[in-house]
Amino acid sequence: MRIGVTDVAASKTTEDGAALGANAQPADRQSLRAELDRRTAGQRLTPGQRRIAQCMIENSAQLGFLSSMELAELADVSQPSVTRFAVALGFDGYLEMRRFLRANHSGEGTAPEPCEANRYQTAVLAEASNLTELAQSLADTGLIERFGEALAKSKPLAVLGLRASAGLATQFAYFAAKVHPDVRLLAGGGSFVEDQVEQCAAAGGRTMLVFMMPLHPRETIRAIECARHAGMRIALVTDASFNNHDGLADILLTSRVSNRLLFDSYAGSAILVSVLLDALCTSMKGDAQKRLDAVDRSSKRRKVFMS
Repeated sequence: MRIGVTDVAASKTTEDGAALGANAQPADRQSLRAELDRRTAGQRLTPGQRRIAQCMIENSAQLGFLSSMELAELADVSQPSVTRFAVALGFDGYLEMRRFLRANHSGEGTAPEPCEANRYQTAVLAEASNLTELAQSLADTGLIERFGEALAKSKPLAVLGLRASAGLATQFAYFAAKVHPDVRLLAGGGSFVEDQVEQCAAAGGRTMLVFMMPLHPRETIRAIECARHAGMRIALVTDASFNNHDGLADILLTSRVSNRLLFDSYAGSAILVSVLLDALCTSMKGDAQKRLDAVDRSSKRRKVFMS
């Protein structure tokens, strides 16, 4: 009797899937992940939605038979959040999504792949793919050289990174200060950062290096506009999905941000920090090495490090 009911549901769901323009998928985690990626392409999922998606993949075998409340409990979110996520995927509601998943991703009769990657491994592999893409984009060494020259010539050099980008800006500023005579980290936000931008410009700064990762704070945009009004050039490092950089950046580098886990990861952006530091030192030629030698002698004399 169960088989008959399943057959009827599968038939109806196939028609629903066809109406949505979806192709039948094999019943495994990999195909479900691909389907979710396809349906969320171009969207930025909230942490709650990412948790739901992860839970769906991890429970793919019984997903087509879970109620919205049961899925919500598994994902530790509210039931309305599950319904809203179904709508974000292009379904009219949770029931339509469940019918589709029951037909195409139920996992019945399919044994899990013995070497299937878990979500953490999948996230790392996604970042590896992002790094490969970034490596290809760095073929234009002329762009990197322009960044290095602009950063080296700006004295002081303003480095802006607010909210999620503060860590990237702090890392760059820490190492850049070892070779550049005047690096000013701007990571506080609010109206105070605009005061700092004006002070940098008044002191002779001609370039502001900006790290801007999602969700792209409005205060970062305001700080950029303030710097441009003060006559400074903007060297912008942002994610590949940010398309509104026209009129903001004089020189631009992008890297893809991974959203496989609950919060974003920035492996590509972290690599760009080291790339730009190298470009800065190259542009400064012998001066950078002299300052590094002086810093090294000083730290040894003061026994700053254990070894």
